[in-house]
Amino acid sequence: MSSDLSNLSCWVISDGAAGNQRQAMAMADGLGLAPRVINLRLHHPWDWLAPRLRIAARQAMEDRNGLPIAAPWPDIAIGCGRRAALLTRCLRQWSGGRCFTVQILDPRIAAAQFDAVVAPQHDRLCDPNVIETIGALNPIDETWLEQGRIRFASLGELPAPRTAVLIGASNASVTLDDVWFEALLDAVTRQHELAGGSFLVSTSRRTPRQRVEDLRKAFSRWPGVFWGGSQDGENPYAGMLALADRIIVSADSVNMVSEACASGKPVHAFAIEPVRGKLADFHEALREGGHLVPLQASASHSTPPLRELAAVAARITAIWRSRRPR
Repeated sequence: MSSDLSNLSCWVISDGAAGNQRQAMAMADGLGLAPRVINLRLHHPWDWLAPRLRIAARQAMEDRNGLPIAAPWPDIAIGCGRRAALLTRCLRQWSGGRCFTVQILDPRIAAAQFDAVVAPQHDRLCDPNVIETIGALNPIDETWLEQGRIRFASLGELPAPRTAVLIGASNASVTLDDVWFEALLDAVTRQHELAGGSFLVSTSRRTPRQRVEDLRKAFSRWPGVFWGGSQDGENPYAGMLALADRIIVSADSVNMVSEACASGKPVHAFAIEPVRGKLADFHEALREGGHLVPLQASASHSTPPLRELAAVAARITAIWRSRRPR
């Protein structure tokens, strides 16, 4: 192996979930790698038992992109999510330890099965090779934001203050029901009555379709843009984060909240009841770091950007260099 990681072969592995693939791709980019992307599908029962069941695992795997999962094995494998952890774990074994393995998020097995594990501190992992973050890895930095400003410059012509509103869907920790959406619309109505401006609204692929159309109708009363899917053209998400003066994001998604906080804008994670489970620890860490602000905070509120990728990439590079053959 060369000391220059950019010369190494790399596989980025996920189950195709947008948040998982985005974190793994961000990690590869942070290391300067040009990866092969594996959208992993596992057959049953490996799908249920990943990453624990390794017997005959190679026959249970396929890449939805159509390429074989076979040697030559990569120099570095970056996996994100429980299913990806099975292949990442196996690659270390199949390659005789030559493949350097990085697993993002709690792999549900001992971290020692990988060369490095990157996990948010609310996952509460404890092992010498665990690299803790506050939030989810993402590519957002000043260059990324500037590209968004240029590509979606028309958003900057909308009335200020521009409020980005990013909406996900219910999960085990947060419920986005009728009451939640009514409260959100009441909040943005009051905000517009006090300060005017416009709204830059984006839903996620997890947001129920009927809810998207209800929101589209509700926000049509104010200046702004609404993106609810490919029917609305190119996704202006990068422009929204770059050109918003402040951001309201539903509290359900670690990825969405992390990316909003990476923008360096005042961010409020909207919830009407206390967030539950490990997600509550995540939100508390963001508040302690000054990354989340009250809903009433002004658009001029000073907020430090949450950008962790460069530090994580440096740690991984150091681990790789310490373990490479002399």
